[in-house]
Amino acid sequence: MAKLTLVQALGDALRTEMRRDERVVLLGEDIGLFGGVFRVTEGLQEEFGPERVIDTPLAEAGIVGTAIGMALYGLRPVPEIQFQDFIYPAYDQIVSELAKFRYRSGGQYSCPLVIRAPYGGGIKGGGYHSQSAEAYFVHTPGLQVVVPSSPADAKGLLISAIRSEDPVLFFEPKRIYRAIREEVPEGDYTIPLGQARIVREGSDVSLFAYGAMLQETLQAAEQAQAQGISAEVIDLRTLLPFDHEAIVNSVAKTGRAIIVQEAPKTGGYGAEIAATLAEEALEYLRAPIVRVAGFDTPFPYTLEELYLPDAGRIGAAIERVINF
Repeated sequence: MAKLTLVQALGDALRTEMRRDERVVLLGEDIGLFGGVFRVTEGLQEEFGPERVIDTPLAEAGIVGTAIGMALYGLRPVPEIQFQDFIYPAYDQIVSELAKFRYRSGGQYSCPLVIRAPYGGGIKGGGYHSQSAEAYFVHTPGLQVVVPSSPADAKGLLISAIRSEDPVLFFEPKRIYRAIREEVPEGDYTIPLGQARIVREGSDVSLFAYGAMLQETLQAAEQAQAQGISAEVIDLRTLLPFDHEAIVNSVAKTGRAIIVQEAPKTGGYGAEIAATLAEEALEYLRAPIVRVAGFDTPFPYTLEELYLPDAGRIGAAIERVINF
């Protein structure tokens, strides 16, 4: 197996599906000849032509609206939003139209498309290129929300998303686009949506993370191990639907839970995991559930490193729940 970065794995997934299924089409700003601002789609227009890899105007509502029409007429569109921060002009298309077609048609129509968007901080992108907006879409029934944390997962999850009959928002942690390289299976390779992954076994505390925060969480777990604390690390992978069984089973074993997200804390996705554990795993808890998150401020440029959760902040949370 070749060792790929996350960017390369995503490109491999798109190429694999476009070769397998001629209904798969890509559209977005600068994704064609330029290959996308992060080069995920580099070389795809050359192979598949401008009718399947379509450069669009800078109009997110138009990109998503066009993709919805394509999906309803039998195609499998994969629109790209250049940065997740720019998705808001298409918000009404996504939550009012895309998410509701199957329900409002009584199951007669599905709208299978995947909206790809890089999200999060860590690249000095400033306030308009660093946001984490996953919670807005997790709150919308009818959508699936996926966040990979490694190259192999990125490929397997993206192919599964493209093949899904329901719409998927596929948020890519750009901070680790090229920071990680690992072996990625060649050819047809899928990972089921809604299935978490135990990245590290442990017995004293459960750490739940997704996207770029997985690396910080693993580092904190290693540091805790040096102090004699056994931390289990769960990569959520899919935020909606999420893996209830894996989350509850982990906390049943460890008795402690820490959820890590880089989005602001209030109303963030971590609150959903915390509420689920309070409802379904209260009898197992030996300490309060703790969230380690970004702060409730607009994303800062000069203070980016202070804003983003790191191994130190996660380690402090581990110490808190262990010593409770």
